[in-house]
This record gives sequence, C-alpha cells and structure tokens, in this order.
Amino acid sequence: MMKDALFGGVNAAVLTPMRADLSVDLDRMAAHCRWLLANGCNNLGVLGTTGEANSIGISERLDIMQGLVSRGIPAAKMMPGTGTTALTDTVLLTKQALDLGCRGALLLPPFYYKNPTEDGLFAYFSEVINRVGSGIKYYLYNFPQQSAVPLSVELIGRLLKAFPGTLKGVKDSSGNYDNGRAYVENFAKDGFEVYAGDDTLLRPLLLVGSAGCITAAANVNSPIAAQVYANYNSDVGVQAHETLSATRRAIVSAPAAIPALKALMARHTGDAGWLNMRPPHLKLTGEQQAKLFAAFDASGVQLAKAA
Repeated sequence: MMKDALFGGVNAAVLTPMRADLSVDLDRMAAHCRWLLANGCNNLGVLGTTGEANSIGISERLDIMQGLVSRGIPAAKMMPGTGTTALTDTVLLTKQALDLGCRGALLLPPFYYKNPTEDGLFAYFSEVINRVGSGIKYYLYNFPQQSAVPLSVELIGRLLKAFPGTLKGVKDSSGNYDNGRAYVENFAKDGFEVYAGDDTLLRPLLLVGSAGCITAAANVNSPIAAQVYANYNSDVGVQAHETLSATRRAIVSAPAAIPALKALMARHTGDAGWLNMRPPHLKLTGEQQAKLFAAFDASGVQLAKAA
C-alpha cells in the first residue's frame, strides 16, 4: 500500500440525488456526503460517472461544487470530476475546484472523438494543466468501457515527465488487474497514486502498492471497504474483501449501476426521492429491485442508518 497518498484510502464516487423535477438536491447530497465521511470514506469523488456528471450541465456542476462547500463539506475532502469533451469547460471546472480549495481534480479524456492519438491526448491534458496551473493536483480517469479512450502507460509516462508532482494519480476503472498493476509498477515509486475503480481489485492492488479506491459501490459498502483498506495484509482483510466483492457483484448484476445504487439508497434511507435520476437512466423494475436486494443482502452487509 502507498503511504501518505493525498487521497489515500476509500473514496466514494458519490451519487447525485435529484428532486422529482430532476434538479439536483444539494441538501440531500450534502447529507449523503456527511454520512459517507462518517462511515468509512476518507474522501469524496463528486461529479464522476456515478454522479451522473455527463448528464449535468456545466453551470450546474459549478453550483454543485460551491453548494457542497457552502453546506459544510470540506473542499479538501473532494476530488471533483472536471474532465469534459470541451477544453474550455474542463479548464473552467478545474479552476473552480482550485478556487474552492479542492486538492485534486479527476479528468476524463476528451471522449467524443474516438481513437485520438497519444499526441492529441498529451496536448489536451497539457493545455488543461498549463491553463489552470499547478495549484491543484491532477488525476486521470481511465474508464475505456465508457470513454472508449484508454490511457496508456506511455501517455502517463510522458505527462509525468512534463508535469512532475502536478500529475498526481489515476483512477483505473478498466476492471483489469494487469492494467492497474502496470500503473503501480511503473509510477508508484515516484509518488503517483493509483486508485482501483473496481472494489474487487482493492486488496489485490493494495498488495502491490496502490493508494486505495474510488468506487461507485462505496456509496453503500464504504464501511467494508474501510476494513479492507485497514487490514489488507491480514486474514481480517481477506475476509472483508470477500464481502466487499460480493456487494460489488450484486450491484453490477443489475441492468445498470446508477439505478441499482439509487434503489439501494432509497431502501436504506426510506427516502423514495433517491429513485430520481436523469434519462437515459431509468428506475429498476420491481423484479429487478427484488433480485438486487436479495443479492446485496446475501453479502451480509448492514449499513448504519443516516442521521
């Protein structure tokens, strides 16, 4: 495990709760963030894939970051997703994160144009960093299943050489152990933080020197993830990791992760407002919910109630 990582430990890819009219419910979101920080999360990955960020407008994203801070969520605990397809929007969002006091920002690649060259990606990320500056740390977001733009070891090596100490890490949501291990083996020695985006890879990557995880399932399994992180090299960690992996498998067995997580949150809190989400995501059917709940409950996880 990497010691003293800036966002080391368990980071939830935080859900974005919405009202019936599909506007963002910042009060409910802040309450959820407080619950996560009190129940195993070290930090919060807001406005990522799980947070429906790509269904949320730029002005709304600015309001969300500001609104969480004004509601008492520490900016230093947040790693906002600020990567967009438009360079200027990415710069605007990242500058907002910097101005609010966030220590890091998570950048998707520009994902609309497919098969970009390594030179093109290098130019994009370089422009962002040069325009925003070195007052915030940059984390790359490797999620090729969604973005269709994998981030290679070679690209990261080039960026690290160009921006040492400023490019700080990567969230690897490829779900591929070998890919995550390659990031660790090539760059962790230089303080580059590798975060598993798949709960089933949390312990295996900690064993080779990763910094922790940033996962969707942490919205509902963060206490177990914290047990794995704290005990990764002991039998306690092995057992906790089996439970953690079972929760992940339950969630991904549903047709889509965001509706599954929102269904679990609605059940956990007794608040049906959690079922609201922006199209094209749709609520699970009753049958789908029943299967999800049965699989999740079979893991044995019981969550502390929200205040």
